[in-house]
Amino acid sequence: MPRYATIDVGTNSVLLLVADRHPDGRFHAVQERAEITRLGRGVDQSRRLSPEGMETTLQVLTDFADEARRLGAEAIAVSATSAARDAENGAEFLAAARTRAGVTVEIIPGELEAQLSFTAAYADFGRTARGPLVVVDIGGGSTEFIYGDTAGKVTFRHSFDVGSVRMTERYVRADPPSAEDRTRVEAHLRETFSSLPPCPPGAQLVGIAGTVTTLFTVRHAIDPYDARRVHGGTLSLAELDALVDCLCQKPLAERQKLPGLQPKRADVIPAGALILRECLRALRLDNCLVSDRGLRWGLLAHRFGATS
Repeated sequence: MPRYATIDVGTNSVLLLVADRHPDGRFHAVQERAEITRLGRGVDQSRRLSPEGMETTLQVLTDFADEARRLGAEAIAVSATSAARDAENGAEFLAAARTRAGVTVEIIPGELEAQLSFTAAYADFGRTARGPLVVVDIGGGSTEFIYGDTAGKVTFRHSFDVGSVRMTERYVRADPPSAEDRTRVEAHLRETFSSLPPCPPGAQLVGIAGTVTTLFTVRHAIDPYDARRVHGGTLSLAELDALVDCLCQKPLAERQKLPGLQPKRADVIPAGALILRECLRALRLDNCLVSDRGLRWGLLAHRFGATS
């Protein structure tokens, strides 16, 4: 059966998915990997990708592309999102990726990013949901909201320039974050999300990407990471309130030791927790499902699905 690979180059991390496409069109993962490279460090202020962020990301991208080829992938689709969209020197990164990793990186617009995230969530949860799905994809540089109906048709989608890295760099000054830091982040998020249309009645929220899965693993002390325990889990608003308080009260050195939290993500996870909590509040929902399958799965179906 045909084997394909996707690589999602985000603001904070790079994710690899190698999967076989079965005759019925379903994909089965044969390899998944993730590395935090922080491509988007400093982009919110400088509007440029840093040499350090590019170099670390290019090393991982090259390793992932080589691994996909060793595993027999017929083709590799690579997407880049918020940091590469915002950076003035994004073309420099694309050229280096072609030279060093032998791949073509497509910088996808926020609206397509939202669509691909919804595709991934609907494939897993849409057919069993009692009502429409709302998907939120929290990245390092941006957060996407996607509303869909019970048939899987997208009725609203928008990408906001708020993410765990961007909010941390812009507003967090103290370690641990001070009450003033939290207030600034919350105020910005509430103002930003105030433009959202009302949440569809009876909707189920699905949270996608590393911030959401990390909050779940910290809540349940899942270490090492186990996708089978994470995918399909639930986080309540009350649990998020407790996580926000816990993460914002611990200094970085203590957060880095928490079971279920990658040390490289520890600096931005307080802002990530605030984003997810404000998403639920803006939508007036009291819980969200947790998805381990994000944009890379949507890109797989988009580029290599049987009807693509």
